[in-house]
Amino acid sequence: MNIVIDISYLISSIFFIFGIKELSSPKTARRGNLYAAIGMLIAIVVTLLDKHVLTYEWIIVGIIIGSGIGTIMALKVKMTGMPQMVGMLNGFGGGASTLVALSEYYKINPNIPINTGVAIVLSLLIGGVTFTGSMIAFAKLQGWITGKVIKYPGQHIINLFLLLFVLAAGTYVVIYPSLVNVTVAITAVSLVLGVLLVLPIGGADMPVAISLLNSYSGLAGSTTGFVLGNSELIIAGALVGASGIILTNIMCKGMNRSLMNVLLGGWSTAGSTGGNTSTTSVKGDVKSVDSEEAAMIFDSASSVIIVPGYGMAVAQAQHAVRDLMNALEKKGIRVRFAIHPVAGRMPGHMNVLLAEANVPYDRLYALEDINDDFNNTDIALIIGANDVVNPAARHDQNSPIYGMPILNVDYAKTVIINKRSLNVGYAGIDNELFFGTNSLMYFGDAKDAITKLTNEIKNL
Repeated sequence: MNIVIDISYLISSIFFIFGIKELSSPKTARRGNLYAAIGMLIAIVVTLLDKHVLTYEWIIVGIIIGSGIGTIMALKVKMTGMPQMVGMLNGFGGGASTLVALSEYYKINPNIPINTGVAIVLSLLIGGVTFTGSMIAFAKLQGWITGKVIKYPGQHIINLFLLLFVLAAGTYVVIYPSLVNVTVAITAVSLVLGVLLVLPIGGADMPVAISLLNSYSGLAGSTTGFVLGNSELIIAGALVGASGIILTNIMCKGMNRSLMNVLLGGWSTAGSTGGNTSTTSVKGDVKSVDSEEAAMIFDSASSVIIVPGYGMAVAQAQHAVRDLMNALEKKGIRVRFAIHPVAGRMPGHMNVLLAEANVPYDRLYALEDINDDFNNTDIALIIGANDVVNPAARHDQNSPIYGMPILNVDYAKTVIINKRSLNVGYAGIDNELFFGTNSLMYFGDAKDAITKLTNEIKNL
């Protein structure tokens, strides 16, 4: 029986690995999700058989309730709410690890081996931080609390003190496992630490925060696997933890920032909605066009690069953008999409939206694959993107985004920017692109504006 279980766990792990591999491309992402789901199904079934469960009533109740909630979320949550939902689900993973570690502690206390005691303490720490940290990330993205960086005197010293307390108290619990009050204190402090660690992170850094919290949830699951002695949970958690760290590193490189800079609230202006906060005021005239004028410009173009941003997500304009792409291609115009690694509010946000609208995968290009092509492009159409196309990142050393890799949209012959207004992005600074000599503002809600533009192009 043990051989069958071990082989089943191995097969499940293989499905997980291939699932993560397939998630590396939008074209194969759905298949990757299916592989991972099959792997998880195998792992759950085998675990239930392996652990000789005496009663399945509560397990069945949990499956029914959880499946119902998941189905409702899948049907009701809009694509614009995906970042919030991902953040919440990360938190659920951390919370589950915390509860399992606590229940196992109460179950086997005081006869807790040292290795199991260490795993319990780590599960409580990582799981607690993941749960409350993810809930704060969710609240920031949902707009329930400010998206700005929140700083207070001595915050780093306080965080360090709380972390040292957990480690010291955890060591004490490992040596004297019967100290229930200390274990409860470790859990409480870990929950508080999660709030204090994520609260200073600004809205502009949420993609990195979500990716990091996803890694935390995997690590929490892995340590819980050591608590339960379940090899499959250890493997699955380690895969999630490792892939999350890799993605976090990619996101940091996409902003030319260090992870520590993000965690310490690097963009103090992030999330502001007021005017210019940079030390250098952007000057120049803004030129605007209406849908008819913009259509005439597109009609004479041979190549177009569309740059989607969070504004497209807010307006749910991805289907309108797809219709625009089809209308342009019918006129023989080459259309491609440039995706910045931190566009939107979570990793791959724009890819998910465009995939939902059935935009062909081969039209989507990463920054490093398309940036050199803007010089030879007739029109760069910006839809709701802001900081990731701001030329200040190249030359303004006083700008908070200085050094961040951006899409070179200003190198195109004509730049058309669709936004509701000239308001700043999450970095809280004016966008020099709006005042460029080759830039034209096309004001309006993205969905309505792109639909009008498409209709005008069809009528030409």
